[in-house]
This record gives sequence, structure tokens and C-alpha cells, in this order.
Amino acid sequence: MIFFMFFVFVILLFSGMPVAFAMAISGTLAVVGLGDVSPLLIPQRMFMSLNSFPLLAIPFFILAGQLMNTGGITYRIVEFSKALIGHMSGSLAHVSVVSNIIMAGFSGSATADAVAIGSVMIPAMKKDGYPPEFTVGLNASAACIGPIIPPSLVMVVYGAITGLSIGKMFLGGFIPGLAIGIGLMVLVVFYARKNNWPRGKKSTIFEIITAFRKAFLALLAPVIILGGIITGIMTATEAGVIAAVYALVISLFVYKEITFKQIPKILVDSAINTAVPVVIISCASIFGWVLAREGFASAVSNFIFGVTTNVYISYLLIICILLIVGLFVEGMAALIIFVPVLFPIGNQLGLDPIHFALVIMITIMIGTITPPVGLQLYVASSIAKIPISKVIIWPFVIIMVTVLLIVTYIPSLVTYLPSIVFK
Repeated sequence: MIFFMFFVFVILLFSGMPVAFAMAISGTLAVVGLGDVSPLLIPQRMFMSLNSFPLLAIPFFILAGQLMNTGGITYRIVEFSKALIGHMSGSLAHVSVVSNIIMAGFSGSATADAVAIGSVMIPAMKKDGYPPEFTVGLNASAACIGPIIPPSLVMVVYGAITGLSIGKMFLGGFIPGLAIGIGLMVLVVFYARKNNWPRGKKSTIFEIITAFRKAFLALLAPVIILGGIITGIMTATEAGVIAAVYALVISLFVYKEITFKQIPKILVDSAINTAVPVVIISCASIFGWVLAREGFASAVSNFIFGVTTNVYISYLLIICILLIVGLFVEGMAALIIFVPVLFPIGNQLGLDPIHFALVIMITIMIGTITPPVGLQLYVASSIAKIPISKVIIWPFVIIMVTVLLIVTYIPSLVTYLPSIVFK
């Protein structure tokens, strides 16, 4: 039955059907095919998969990101990044990466960051003479930093599935996220020197201070959100509420970039954007139930342990499997399907659960920029109005995979901060 379900899923996926509906239809057909299961299980599982307090963080963080994009917060973050590193060779490319690193501390969504930073930086970089195919690849890759540096919607979903501490995962993502950003900037340096890309004007101390002052309230948001979670004052869900309220107050009364008349549209847009991950989670629950019912986790476990019992090789095997999955399955869907399967395997291998979680999440995020189903790739290319086939993406993928392997085999890069804070 698992083979039949995957076969139908792949056929529907390649026919152009959205991944959520492909999972729902293939999962439903599998449930009906089992014969001894009531179809009433389907709506029950779809509802139960969403009946989770941690998942309430999703709409609030998405609303915060929408308010941030509309309320001028993104622009001020970009301007502050320009003031800091605008004098470097390939300045706007570096600004794009740094802006995504800063924005990661606010929205927690790769797609939100791809839209927010990409809509500002891609036109600016094209106007400054940067090749659009490189510009799209860079912005799509840099957006992946969003769910790795906290707060992170992916970590919220992972925590809801496994029961792991979301606060520990948040802290564990800091160093890997920064490492990916540094890796991308190293690649930018290589391309900038090779193509003699322009430098911006070096900012004076006064200009840096001015840019910092304008962006201060935006930069303060991650400190409030993460500080509240780490100190135990608020949960991740409550932090999402605080982020949304904070973004609303700053955008409405301080920056005055939005008006009360715009709020209904912002709420509608946020609801539509929330529907995407929520529908995926709900539809994937049917698919995941069939996998659990038919012993897919045991089959994968037997396959891995049949190949090797070495922890390091097992890690590499899991990464390869997820990278292949990422070529064809959207990131959130891959998370919902494979985390329940892989989490017990990590425990069997004796791996640190927080480290294992970050390795899985980084691998899945890399899948969001690999064609043919790379969501961030589609978002960035649509902004630049160029076909995906022309985008330079594989050098960025190589950099991110290199950082992933370093993080995989040096666990302290993930576990160090959580071990200090959560003694």
C-alpha cells in the first residue's frame, strides 16, 4: 500500500498538482484501499494534526512578517545593512545576506524573507548591474537562513511533532544560521572579485549611527522575542503574539508606514499565507498516518541499519535521503512526513535530539532551493521575472551542504548555546 500511495503521489505531483492536494488524494486512496479502516478517519486526522497549541505560533509569526513588510521595517533593516557593509566589493550582494540574517530574528519564515528582502534587493541589484541569475540564486539561498536562526516556524512544527523544547532548538540554530550566512558571503567575495562588481560608498560613523537609530526598534524585536522564550517568560506561541503586536505598534504609531485602512488587507493576506502551511500540515497528516500504519518507519530503520551501524555514515545516509526528497517535495510537507520516521532512528543511534533536529531542518531547507520544486527559488525568480532554468543555484547549494556537513560532524556548533542557557 505504501508503494501504491507513493506512486499516486508522484504521478499527481508531476502532473502539476499542488503538493498538499497530491498528498491528500494519494493518502485518501490508500486509506480506502486498506479496507478495514473507516473513511471517517480522514477528517479526524486532518483536524487532530492542527489541534496543537504550538502551531498557533504560525499565523502570528506570519502576521508579524506581513506587518513588517508593509510597515517599513524591512527597508530600515536593509538600510542599516548597507551602512555596515555597503563598502565591500559586491556590496549589495553582501547586504542581501546580512539583511536576511537580521530578518531571520523576526519572521521565522523563509518564504516571508524571500518576499520581503527579495522585493527590495533583487530590483536594486539588477539596477546596479548584478546578473539577475546570480541575484535570484543568492536571495533564494539567503532566505533559507530565516527558519534556521530563531524564531523559526519550522522549529515550531518540529517541536509540535516530537515534543522537543522549541527554546533549545531556537538557540541551537544560531551558530549554524550564521555559518551559512558567512559561507554565502565568502561565495559572494569570489564572484565579486572574478567579475569586478562595484563597491558602495563607505559610511561614516555618523551615518552608521543614524541607520542604527532608525532601525533600532526593528532590531530590538528579536531580542524581546528570544529573550522572552529563553527566560521562560513566554512560550513560542505567545512570542508570536508579541511579535505581531510589536510589529503593528511600530509600523502604525512609530514608523507610520501603514494606516488603519490597510489593516484589513494585511489580515486577509496573512490569513491566505497562513493557509499554505496549515493545509500542507493537515493533508500530510493522512499521508503520515498511512506510513505509520504500514510500518514505513521500521522499513527505513531496517534499511539504514542494514547498510551500516556507524553513526557518522548513518547521518550521511539520512542527509542524502532528505536531499533527494527535497528535489521533489515541498519543505513543510517533507518535515511532516519524515520527522516522525527519522526521529526514532536518531534516538536509536544515540544522537543528541536537538543536534539531530537541526541537521534534519537544515537539510530540508536546502531542499527548498533545489529545482524542480524549490519554493524559495520560485519566489525569487518570480520577483526577478526570469525562468528557473537560468538561475545560478548549485554553487549556493554546495556552500550550504558544506556548512551542513560541518555542523553534522561538529555537534557542539548546535549544542553549545542550549547547554549553557538550559543547564
